[in-house]
Amino acid sequence: MEGARPAYRQLTALRLNASDHPRAIRSFVTRAGRITPAQERALETLWPTYGLEPQGLLDLDAVFGRSASRTAEVGFGNGENLLALAAAHPERDYLGIEVHRPGVGRVLLALEERSLGNVRLICHDAVEVLERHLPPACLDEILVLFPDPWPKKRHHKRRLIQPPFVALLAERLMPGGRVHLATDWSAYAEEMLAVLSAEVRLRNLSPTGTFVARPEERAATRFERRGERLGHGVWDLTFARI
Repeated sequence: MEGARPAYRQLTALRLNASDHPRAIRSFVTRAGRITPAQERALETLWPTYGLEPQGLLDLDAVFGRSASRTAEVGFGNGENLLALAAAHPERDYLGIEVHRPGVGRVLLALEERSLGNVRLICHDAVEVLERHLPPACLDEILVLFPDPWPKKRHHKRRLIQPPFVALLAERLMPGGRVHLATDWSAYAEEMLAVLSAEVRLRNLSPTGTFVARPEERAATRFERRGERLGHGVWDLTFARI
């Protein structure tokens, strides 16, 4: 997610109570991204192998051809973390959801180069995918790493991490499944903590009831590395489905 932040305002449409919000809040703005000829070719030739165009509920056992623990990464950006995890854990399946076509093309090329068969990609609005195409309790882990912070106060309503979206994440997790979030904006980190703590189906795994240490296997994105060079902090949260 973070890898695509300047080109795309990620992610996604929140379908809130119509009486409170007569129109869906869109927290991404599609913009023309720079895509290479190789990425275009990947989208044409490799998509049938690694891409999904869901119609109705997905049968993930049929999609991956096996029954395994499954992680979904919402807004994988340029795919650094998704690819690293898939390579490190061939016994697990990974579902990447991203609207940024250059990022999708880049990951397709990497999947072919590294011969990774445990990843499938969806290039579509993440909320629609979670709402319409993934059944309840189908995921062992959900990653939402560095969503757009929408720093201006008037844009805070577009932030992805809001109660309806967190409730949707809880519904898609298996009992004991985990949701992991990260951000480099301190105010957004506090807001994330408050929203997740208010979801009764989730339990904070931090021993202090706040944030957790950065997982060693989470690959840093280029925007995270840039933020660290600029002195930005990074806040990680992990909650489990009760």
